[in-house]
Amino acid sequence: MNESTSQEEVRPDQENGKDKKRKWNSTEVNELHETLQSVPDVPVKEATDNVVEKATDEIKSQELNLEGQRKISPGSIKDSKTEASGNIAIRKSAKVIFALDETELKSKLEQPWKKNLFERMEARAQAMQQKIIDKENVKKELEKKAEKKLPRDNLAKEWFNTESMTLNNRAYLLDKLLPTLVPGVENMLTQVEKKKVLTEVDTPSKFDPINYLGEYLMRNNPNYIKDPGISGYQRVMKEVTEDLKIYVPDTICNRVSKMKENVKQNRKQREHIDKIKVKVANTRKQALQEQFDEWILDPKGMIPKTVIQNVLHEFFQNPDFKLGSHCEQLDITDSTEPRLNKMEFTEYISSHIKDLKSEMFEELLKHLCHSADEFREVIKADMRRQMFAELFLHCDHGKVGFLDRQRTLALLELFYDHSSQMLRSLLRNPRQWPFIEFEEINLTELWGDMDNQKHIYEGFDEVLLEMNTLLSAKHASKTQSKLLESPDQPKLDEQRTSTTPPNPPEQWRGVTAEQGPQRISTEEQGKKSTAEQELYTESVIEPGTHTESTLEQESSRGLVTEQETHRESTTEQGQQKGSIEGQGPRRVSVSEQGARRESVAEQRSRRESIAEQDRRKGSVAEQGSRRMSTAEQESLRESIIEEPYQKSEQAPYGEIISEEQKDSTSQSRKDSILKSTKYGEPIPSEYIEVPLQEKRSWEQAYEEEVFLSSELQEEVPTLSRKDHFSETTKKEVQKDKSCEPKSQKIEGKSWSGEFFTCNWKMKYVTFEDEEQANLIYGNSRFADLHSIIRNIQSCKEVKGRTAFNGVSFNLLQFVQLLETFVGEDAPLSVSETLTSFFKEGYVETEQEKMNALEQFSQNAFQVRRRLLLEAIFQKWDSDGSGFLDLKEVDELLYTYKEGMEKESMKKAKLHIQFPKPHPGHEVRLSSKQFQNYIELVVSELRGNEDQVLESVVEFLMNALERSHIESLRNCARRKWLHQIQRAAETSGVSLEPVYSEAFKALTQDAEAHGNKKISAHISLLEENLLLPEKGNVLLRNVACTLDDALFVLNRVLYRDMKGISFTVVDEGKPIHVPQVQYHGNIFFWDQSRNKDDCNGSFLALPLQDAYMRIFGVLAVDTLRDPHEINIFLPHEIRFYQGVANVFSTAYHYVHSREHILHIVITGIGWLFDVTSSITSITVYFVEPSPAQDSDYVLRNMMVTGQLGLTEIHKNPPTIHRKSCIFRDFLFKCTDSSEVVLASACGETHIVVPLRERTGEALGVLDFNIGRNRMLLYQEYKDLQKMMKVVQVACYEILGELSGEIEKKYVLEIENVGEVQRAGILFFRIMLLELQESIQLLNSMEFVSLLLYDHTLLTEPNYPQDSKSIELKANMELVRDTLKAVILFFHPELEFSSDFGSWDKCKFYINKYLVNNICVFDPTAKHVEVNVQLIDEYIRGHSRTEVWKFGNVVIEHLYHWIHICSALTKITKKLNSSITPPLPSKTDNYMYAKMPGEGLQEK
Repeated sequence: MNESTSQEEVRPDQENGKDKKRKWNSTEVNELHETLQSVPDVPVKEATDNVVEKATDEIKSQELNLEGQRKISPGSIKDSKTEASGNIAIRKSAKVIFALDETELKSKLEQPWKKNLFERMEARAQAMQQKIIDKENVKKELEKKAEKKLPRDNLAKEWFNTESMTLNNRAYLLDKLLPTLVPGVENMLTQVEKKKVLTEVDTPSKFDPINYLGEYLMRNNPNYIKDPGISGYQRVMKEVTEDLKIYVPDTICNRVSKMKENVKQNRKQREHIDKIKVKVANTRKQALQEQFDEWILDPKGMIPKTVIQNVLHEFFQNPDFKLGSHCEQLDITDSTEPRLNKMEFTEYISSHIKDLKSEMFEELLKHLCHSADEFREVIKADMRRQMFAELFLHCDHGKVGFLDRQRTLALLELFYDHSSQMLRSLLRNPRQWPFIEFEEINLTELWGDMDNQKHIYEGFDEVLLEMNTLLSAKHASKTQSKLLESPDQPKLDEQRTSTTPPNPPEQWRGVTAEQGPQRISTEEQGKKSTAEQELYTESVIEPGTHTESTLEQESSRGLVTEQETHRESTTEQGQQKGSIEGQGPRRVSVSEQGARRESVAEQRSRRESIAEQDRRKGSVAEQGSRRMSTAEQESLRESIIEEPYQKSEQAPYGEIISEEQKDSTSQSRKDSILKSTKYGEPIPSEYIEVPLQEKRSWEQAYEEEVFLSSELQEEVPTLSRKDHFSETTKKEVQKDKSCEPKSQKIEGKSWSGEFFTCNWKMKYVTFEDEEQANLIYGNSRFADLHSIIRNIQSCKEVKGRTAFNGVSFNLLQFVQLLETFVGEDAPLSVSETLTSFFKEGYVETEQEKMNALEQFSQNAFQVRRRLLLEAIFQKWDSDGSGFLDLKEVDELLYTYKEGMEKESMKKAKLHIQFPKPHPGHEVRLSSKQFQNYIELVVSELRGNEDQVLESVVEFLMNALERSHIESLRNCARRKWLHQIQRAAETSGVSLEPVYSEAFKALTQDAEAHGNKKISAHISLLEENLLLPEKGNVLLRNVACTLDDALFVLNRVLYRDMKGISFTVVDEGKPIHVPQVQYHGNIFFWDQSRNKDDCNGSFLALPLQDAYMRIFGVLAVDTLRDPHEINIFLPHEIRFYQGVANVFSTAYHYVHSREHILHIVITGIGWLFDVTSSITSITVYFVEPSPAQDSDYVLRNMMVTGQLGLTEIHKNPPTIHRKSCIFRDFLFKCTDSSEVVLASACGETHIVVPLRERTGEALGVLDFNIGRNRMLLYQEYKDLQKMMKVVQVACYEILGELSGEIEKKYVLEIENVGEVQRAGILFFRIMLLELQESIQLLNSMEFVSLLLYDHTLLTEPNYPQDSKSIELKANMELVRDTLKAVILFFHPELEFSSDFGSWDKCKFYINKYLVNNICVFDPTAKHVEVNVQLIDEYIRGHSRTEVWKFGNVVIEHLYHWIHICSALTKITKKLNSSITPPLPSKTDNYMYAKMPGEGLQEK
């Protein structure tokens, strides 16, 4: 430490006899000045300056006094760090202070005298300042006394005149002259009067008034008289002068007055605004407090804070409001424990909306009301999911964690078959997709089944068509009524009455439930103008933002706009009382319920008799429908429980299901599942009855629908008196209901406060790998592996997903399946009924239970084995190279049990296929290959397999001795390698983060473990198209370290140039050059470098894919390292090989996601060409969460709008689970890897997972179908086709990139390149499926097409009605389709006259044509067709027309023509039509439209 900061204790003799020399610098004076400035201000400015000057003078005087004292001789000067004794100087050790705070250090360094000096100076300065203040106060008091003695002379106010002509002169005179001149004139006049100058005019006098006045002015000059007296007149004149100066323009006083006036006005305005703000804030808080009552609360009257945060987040994210900056202030919590009461709710929201305008606040209130209703549905869904979760735990008797899938589906089918027709309109058909997988659907059924009855909603299309027929009749009657005059009013009433059909369908209520208060025309929807699509679009629009919970709610939608933002619980709706309390916005009274055929007295008596019974089973107040008596229910339940289960031979399952419901899949499933259960008797009404009023007359439901429809509000049909409800009464009911507070119960059930939407998996779901890892941690035998296993668990790719295996359901999958089956609109009582049915019906035999337990233990053993072997591999591979030498592994294994098991181990090698030897004749085992090898070895050894495995692992663990330094180095390297793979997984399909992490791992390891400074670059192989004479391929530097970017990046290395990179490519093994200056074949990218400076080592490593093919080179050098010896050591080379291996995996991971995006874009383009009801499609990829030990996130990769244009995000945003409480269907789909049907904000979503080969979801596709309840069956089937082909393509891409399957090239275009192949893979798979399905068609189906026109010609002539027009259109469809097919194989017929004759074209339709269709390759070089002509034949026929025709052959050929046409177009525009949608970080987004059109940068 220097002298200024050293602390030496002052010795007593020095204090008594010597004084140290004190040096005062400018900094100390400044500190003193700052201290003095802290004293309160005084009116006189010079006070502080005087004090500072005096203090400075005093300090200087003290310095002079110190210098004048006796000086110390140089020999006696003692340094703070040395001690002199004669000729010997001993340096004392400096005092070192560690971890000392600066303020504490400064306080210790301060000298005592300095503190005393500052205290004295501060006291003196304050005393001097106080004297000045007292002097000013005395002066002010004297002025006040003088004012009292001298009265004011208001005569001086006459000088005040703001006339602009004399304003400047007047102000100048009043300021400079008149204050002295007026008293002088006054004194002069006094003297004149005293000397009687005016009275004695004739008498000469020596008094000269002018001289007297001049003398007075000179004697009373204000510049020389400090304190002249002031009169009352002068005092007023001074005030007038100050007031007059204000009006003089361009003066300081004028500007100051204006500023003061502006400040005053601004202050008033601010105060006024503050008052308004306070008033508005209070009003808003009052509105928020009232809105708080709309929410459903927990028993303590509170709301989870995360729910309100989600509401605000969704509101701020609305692009129409442009409030995205407010989202940054929201820190959404992960837990649901923090709760808000009414005051906290108000204050929290108010703190985030202070600067919102009134219009935005109104929108926020609407959003809050809407979210309150949504939250009710979320709570209802959460209660339903908890119910199903408890059902799973009840059915899982062995606690194995899974249930049989086929048995579960069979029970769902049985429940569905025995449900009422009204309940079926709510449930989903379990025999259709998504309950069955694509693999379980035959090709002929997928591509040729056109039976509308097999829709997921039974009879959906037919009901829609009938509904729209009624609506069109209503439109016609309404239009006609406008043309009629008032005298024809009776005719109008007849027309209104006639609109009610006599025999309506039973599904009416299930369909009208989905019709909203407003009908949207086909022009608003932007759909195709086909008749069927118009009807569909007008009839399936869902209301507002919500669907009601029951059929009765659904049938009564539309009139009140509150219904778009409010959901009513089904609890009060079921009450059969005369009052309207607790019912929906429009609920009819008992007088309206004539169809129930019960009197009020009977209802009251039934309620009283059932009130004492079990409320979950018999309560009419909750169920809302007629039930059998409690005694009947109990007896029937007892009969079911006591009835013995018998074999299916006594009661065949086929007797239960009607013939039209049968199919091969369900029949085989039921025959195999229900062998030990008898279900011959119908399910009792306790299980199948829905708490809805099924006996309400259809006329009443129709009357309600017409009344609620906004387009038919003017007309109310005349129905029976019993069901008639006047419009005035309805409006009163509506008005009264709007004023009532919402019930705090959901269908009669209070919310318990438990909310597992955010932490669902924390309560119910456990993951086997975590449990097995915890068991290993508790086993002391594997203590050396504990830290490695912890690292493996922390580096797990994506946590929280479950794999779909098609055999069994875990809890999440079971709950999701039942939730999809029940739907969102069904009340909780339906879920309770289904739960009771499952508890009775899900019965397992003892053998099945034993098999389940065995499977559970086997799965646990496999997970445990995988963890132990992975840990052993990582401990063995201490340098992170990613492989082990087989020879080294065998040498160690053969020593197990002193070589007694050597022969058994050699037998195991006969059953495994090892990878090909490397150029050095060494066989390298990857982690998976090592695990497979050890598993085979264990299987050959004698004893229990579990115990043998643990024994082998323990032997290897003890045999592999690693030092502490090696363990630390291994841990650090594993972390760096994991960061490379994690960068690929979280990059949003971009390679830039992967390059950065790879170079970061190389440089960090070189600095930490090699003490080197390295440079590195990555080169990838490309086809040499510009200069083929230099070689067929070239190496392009795609990435490098920052220092070499100027010389290396984007440079190209040809085969004929210097360098060893192509040698590495050819040989496939690393090459290390220890000293590049002595090697004659090294190419230096920096040509300006001096040859003497080219000292260092160079290492080139091959980059290999899963098939051991070289696709690039990783080069590392030490040319920038200043050390003389900088050779790469063996452990460094092995680590760099590990970096190359992990980089290769990450590189192909990114490209696999890129290829999947390409496939999805192609599939979306095909789907938008054949459907019109899909509003948008959003593609998400699953990624690890940025936070450690956290859930995964979803990255929004691209969005396709209604026009089919796909927007690919360059910086895709991420979505967290905690911000999706109201849109958690995306995470439900990812968690369970199952299809989810959900609604959000009034729009229906079909969320389909994209699965990896292991069954886990790698992404999800969100199909938004708008306010439609469901797609038409034709569009629903096309969606299935698209998703099946996309999924198969994903399996193929992932399998090829991982090396699990061999690449297969079917079309010629696939040999062009990987990117081009990914672009056409969707069409290739669909083409193969179509060709295979066409082969399965019967030849007679083709013959029937040739005879179709003959049948029409043989029929007699009939008038040109709609039927005849349709038949002619069908005949044109058949001819155009077959002609288009013929042109693919006989393009020469384009110029032939025979092609115009249909009879001659028939000769080309034969078995050879069908065979050619099944082997046709539209991308072959020899294929030359006129695609434009073929498109002209097909363009005039829409997809709906083909579907409506209903011919299987035409259906197949229509798709086949479109696929072949698209592939032909792509082949002709190969370079421009297929562009990889690989995002870059430079732009925001780009657009793509497939097929046939390239990407457009935006």
